[in-house]
Amino acid sequence: MKTSPVIRSVVDLDVKITERFVSFLLGFTSLKSLKIHCKFLEISCDGIAWISTWIAFIWLANSRKLYQMQANMLVGLILDIIIVALLKAYVRRRRPAVVKDMLVIGPDKYSFPSGHASRAFYVLVFFTKLHALPILFWMPMTAWAVSVVLSRLILKRHYLLDVCAGALIGICEALFLGIIWLSAESASSMIAFISDESVD
Repeated sequence: MKTSPVIRSVVDLDVKITERFVSFLLGFTSLKSLKIHCKFLEISCDGIAWISTWIAFIWLANSRKLYQMQANMLVGLILDIIIVALLKAYVRRRRPAVVKDMLVIGPDKYSFPSGHASRAFYVLVFFTKLHALPILFWMPMTAWAVSVVLSRLILKRHYLLDVCAGALIGICEALFLGIIWLSAESASSMIAFISDESVD
């Protein structure tokens, strides 16, 4: 598929701005120590890790008070993976660098949009607006979401437009989930299906 000159110029500008921005970030600390933190952030927002951990949480924390929150969060996580996968398959923008670390599961070869960024901001909005945690947790969660986005740039997994688009998608997903929010009855039915237990 032929790329238009306008899109090509935007992409080229994005590459240049990303390089300058990452160089600016690396000026604050050593690359080695920063990359170690970025690896932890990468794992903390991995899609497979979130889905599997959340399903395990549903199984282990068998509380009727949590069903609605658990079910809606899971719906949003699945929606996020589907939307990001479809957009990546359509846009097919290559990542800034090939991942050579054998300990890393993935990532796929396409970079737009950033799934980590969309997931981080989806989780952030979910727990600050849809199922609001105490305000005490809002600042650490915001710091985590922003740090995840920055780590994607430092690890050369994404360009600036990738993470910005990902963050916007995550926010939109959370807002959409607020519209289609599962009722307590629907959530209970979903949890019963997942846990293979009858829910009164």
